[in-house]
Amino acid sequence: MRDSEAGTSETGTTETDTEAEAGTPAGNETVFTWGGPALKFGAGAVAEIGYDVAQLGASRVLVLTDPGVAATGVPDRVVDSLRAAGLAAELFTGVHVEPTDTSIAAAVDFARDGGWDGFVGVGGGSAIDTAKAVDLMTSHPADLNDYLNAPIGRGLAPAGPLAPLVAVPTTAGTGAESTAVCVLDVLDLRVKTGISHPRLRPALAVVDPEVTLTLPPGVTAASGFDILCHALESFTARPYDAYPRRRPEDRVAYCGANPVSDVWIRQTLPLLARSFRTAHRSGDDLAARTDMLQAALFAGLGFGNAGVHIPHACAYPIAGRVRDFHPDGYPDAEPMVPHGMSVVLTAPAAFRRTYEANPERHLWAAHVLDPETDQVADPGERLPTAIIRLMRDTGMPNGLSEVGYAETDVADLVDGASRQHRLLSIAPVDVGDDVLTDVLKDSLTLW
Repeated sequence: MRDSEAGTSETGTTETDTEAEAGTPAGNETVFTWGGPALKFGAGAVAEIGYDVAQLGASRVLVLTDPGVAATGVPDRVVDSLRAAGLAAELFTGVHVEPTDTSIAAAVDFARDGGWDGFVGVGGGSAIDTAKAVDLMTSHPADLNDYLNAPIGRGLAPAGPLAPLVAVPTTAGTGAESTAVCVLDVLDLRVKTGISHPRLRPALAVVDPEVTLTLPPGVTAASGFDILCHALESFTARPYDAYPRRRPEDRVAYCGANPVSDVWIRQTLPLLARSFRTAHRSGDDLAARTDMLQAALFAGLGFGNAGVHIPHACAYPIAGRVRDFHPDGYPDAEPMVPHGMSVVLTAPAAFRRTYEANPERHLWAAHVLDPETDQVADPGERLPTAIIRLMRDTGMPNGLSEVGYAETDVADLVDGASRQHRLLSIAPVDVGDDVLTDVLKDSLTLW
């Protein structure tokens, strides 16, 4: 999910070329954009989803989830509520945890001839992102590669509006219920990438803390670190007015740090500081689960507009090129590094590199997460220290070496991360292969 360091738009043209072609005045951007879905939040919200979807004008609704979430019974409750509201509803349980181009193609094939005029994604980011892709590919059929972010794909925009999509998160992490992006693995390239456009953003997010009470500790921790990195990366992102000016049609979903996104992040970090460890330790603590879902939602409303940078760019090859790591709490059928885990493994090293771009923001975040880091002598180490302490308290691996990577893998990981142009351009510092190499080497062992 990144734009190039040179500043490419989502159509793949450089900002300089775009300005020259359109006669756009030279200079830096003066406009930022912000968007979010309609929201329904609170214990018991899922029971009302039939009414809510009917208000969006849908009559035939496909509910998408993965087998693990299906086993909890939550998707069946959604289908029952839809049918009770007089809607035709069907359940698809074939979502792949950490979606791939192949798994999304299978979901699109299932949905293609169904005549669906509404979609509901129930689950973590995998289910919600798959629902976004199915909505896109059935509303405006094309080759998947046409929509993938450049330079991996063509980065084309949807030709028109999509059918209404409702997101029901069952994990507190991805913030996919409030973002305009869809993330997937491209298997042949062994890399993660995404589709990014404002039309992918769900029409409604139905966020019910009760559906997260059964999450295992390992899933709680990994998804929680996705929240943390969403918040920290968007808060420290390059400001929107540091970019060249864009034409209206070239404005991208990730526009850089901006005043509205900052408001959401300043609400996110105190919630994490208060409840992350409790939610990991005591899964049935409804107050802690509520805080974590609010944090995920708020972070999504922040990063879904500002963007993320170095840790997410590195995370894609870390997850996409895994060989034999099997995390606690996830299906054991195949190796995987969960997304939130793959992101946080490079976060301490990344924030060492970005500290000088805005020390005040790094120090504020460190203090909120762990006031004891005020005593760390080197200010640039305070935020990395706060992250590492939280990782140790929640059972995260001690660096890339514990998920199967060695120094000999660094060049391969750099190759994958360097392709994430759209994200790397959001970093507050210039990021070349030298920076990525240093970050990945420093992340082999964290403590």
